[in-house]
Amino acid sequence: MPELPRKKVGLVSCSGEELAEGTVTRLATLRVLESTRPGETVTICLPLFLAGGEGDRAFARFHPTIAIDGCEKRCAAKGTERYSAKPAASIVASEISPSPPNGFGTARQLNEAGLQAVTTVAEAITKQVDRLLGGPEDKRQSKAAGSSSEHPQVPATAACSCGSGIPVMVLDIAGRRVEALALPLIFDMFRQSGKAPCPETTVELMETVRLYNSIPDDEQALWTEAIELGYAAYIAREAH
Repeated sequence: MPELPRKKVGLVSCSGEELAEGTVTRLATLRVLESTRPGETVTICLPLFLAGGEGDRAFARFHPTIAIDGCEKRCAAKGTERYSAKPAASIVASEISPSPPNGFGTARQLNEAGLQAVTTVAEAITKQVDRLLGGPEDKRQSKAAGSSSEHPQVPATAACSCGSGIPVMVLDIAGRRVEALALPLIFDMFRQSGKAPCPETTVELMETVRLYNSIPDDEQALWTEAIELGYAAYIAREAH
């Protein structure tokens, strides 16, 4: 199998700028990225994702994602599902931390209730990250507690999925530009194994490609043709 990046969780946060709930989701997401689960989570920029950001969409197709929305409109969850895949988890700030009568403050300045909501939402995100990565929280805490003081922790910074390390290759499928996830790695793996372009190799290629890409039944033949031509062209380029 291609050597792909280790599993992480992508966080798609609400981009609503006019509501305090939007600020709550972004601050809660940032807290998880930088404090509670650094190194295990990355941020997915919702506006870039919706605009067609190749790196973000590739990441969301391969790794589990959590959509963190401020309100019942669920823009982050709907956008992720439409352009990539259904989020592995969906969190709505207004549902798990209902706004008090005086609200959470403003989008620019949260009040005490708003700051508490940030904590509540961050805790909910962290629990979902642990569930998706399959690691009990107590084991993570024990590992952190057992870290040697001889190796000080480097301050964490929020990572972005734009550099997710999952390459894609654009194929022409019935006149449409379709991103094939991990295809450059798959082609290179087959080349290094000495597999020449031929019908048998194409069958093996398709079996591997299907592991990382969802191919509609009515497009199997089109994908097969595109993969066959693409691999032949790749081998020819590498030979020079």
